[in-house]
Amino acid sequence: MNASDLLVRCLEEEGIEYIFGVPGEENADFMMALEKSSKIRFILTRHEQGAAFMAEIYGRLTGNPAGALGTLGPGATNLITGVADSNMDRAPMLVLTGQGSTDRLHKESHQIMDVVSMFKPVTKWATTILNPDTIPEIVRKAVRLARTEKPGAVHIELPEDIAALPATGKPMVPRRFRRSVPDDKIVNLAFEMLKSAKRPVIIAGNGCIRRRASKQLRLFCEKTGIGVISTFMAKGSVDMDADYCLYTVGLGSKDRVSQAIDDSDLVLALGFDMVEYHPQLWNEHKDNKILHIDFLPAEIDEHYHPQIELIGDLAHTLWMLNERVDSQGLPDYDLTLQHKVRADMAADLAEYKDDNTKGTIRPQKALWDVRDVMGANDILLSDVGAHKMWIARHYQCHEPNTCLIPNGFCSMGFALPGAVAASIVFPDRRILAICGDAGFLMNVQEMETARRLNSNIVVMVWEDNEYGLIAWKQETHFGRHTDLAFGNPDWKQLASAFGWHGHFVANSSDLKSSLESAFNEDGPSLLVIPIDYRENELLTKKLGEIRCVI
Repeated sequence: MNASDLLVRCLEEEGIEYIFGVPGEENADFMMALEKSSKIRFILTRHEQGAAFMAEIYGRLTGNPAGALGTLGPGATNLITGVADSNMDRAPMLVLTGQGSTDRLHKESHQIMDVVSMFKPVTKWATTILNPDTIPEIVRKAVRLARTEKPGAVHIELPEDIAALPATGKPMVPRRFRRSVPDDKIVNLAFEMLKSAKRPVIIAGNGCIRRRASKQLRLFCEKTGIGVISTFMAKGSVDMDADYCLYTVGLGSKDRVSQAIDDSDLVLALGFDMVEYHPQLWNEHKDNKILHIDFLPAEIDEHYHPQIELIGDLAHTLWMLNERVDSQGLPDYDLTLQHKVRADMAADLAEYKDDNTKGTIRPQKALWDVRDVMGANDILLSDVGAHKMWIARHYQCHEPNTCLIPNGFCSMGFALPGAVAASIVFPDRRILAICGDAGFLMNVQEMETARRLNSNIVVMVWEDNEYGLIAWKQETHFGRHTDLAFGNPDWKQLASAFGWHGHFVANSSDLKSSLESAFNEDGPSLLVIPIDYRENELLTKKLGEIRCVI
């Protein structure tokens, strides 16, 4: 057994099921060892960035890391965008890169760069294997760190000469432990805050999509009636049909749901992640009373200075609060405004559900039809662009992890490769990626991967022939935008060239049936719609007219 064999055995012991990537010369030994594994499947991708996004989505959906593999130099640099996205969006991932022989790392040499130093800012830990005997400890530490709250990416580098050395070590057996929980005394203090509040509201963040946390959150809301506002990455933490669901917050502008925060006298921030939605946008005057409940202490910020922090396992903390609600009860809160916010927002969502425009399709209509076609457990992945803002506001969810939006690092090119990974994890669910025409072409090469795997996915492209979100932002701030236009391929020919089914739908009345048809086709399907982004400016105007003065 050599070091590569031992590394594969350790990964098997950790329960690693998939490694996505593009191999090179410097990790040839590892690839030979991996080929012999009966437990780990290697998925060959067409670009390392696509591999990293696939590993990220696997991690977000399962809670367990997958591997993202590249060689040294350009292979490693190609990985870094997807790795950063995974790390900042709190998805566990193992990044595995090759490296040149250790006898040339100290000098100028072909393709040699300090990969570990490059990955340190975008991972929880990055290290090099320099001794085969350290592999069991390194892998155990890497997987534990990747899974530990808040989850993220960890990087392991294996130089080619070390990979071939003999190894005698044995994998360490993983041991899982329950997370720590807050002390009863501090929970009692927090419960006193709840008892003295009159209009509390919940902001649910990324931490709430963990299934146990979502279950306890729903029980808490059913007992108390307190409204839940979700960040982009917390969609589905409570059911969109529940009376206490106040939909989503996170746009840069004030929105209807912002009124519920302004009206509140206590904000329960649950699993809240500052990378998504800066507190300055909802606590501008620094006067909100905040109860921070999360796996980790609050980030220091002058606009986010909680009165009390409950630190520990989020699900267990909510269970502790639920126990107190059952035994002590809570007052009847005044949630009148929260109910009005929900009704007003629901009216916004339904405004264009029967729209029948021809030639272009409104974002609101597109997302209403998508929600109709998708089941409660089906998965939508949003790329980054103007469409992401519409999905965040108008696409609501029944279950956690059924709308995957990159909202920490916010990288374009995420949705197509992510959809491929989602279809691997859940082959029986409908998987839909929504992309702008810009973001889709950033990883268009993964159409071949999807075809090779016969992925049952649908990718919907919103065509506007420019970088629409940048145009929207520039128009809002400057009254005009710079040259952001570009051309696009013949979409049906592109689909055909990659062996995909292809659809172009220009009329609103045809969208729902065309989407159903695409989902009923075997293998991947591309569905393109000309999007009416005149609605961007109209939304900006509508949001600007909302006055959050209570």
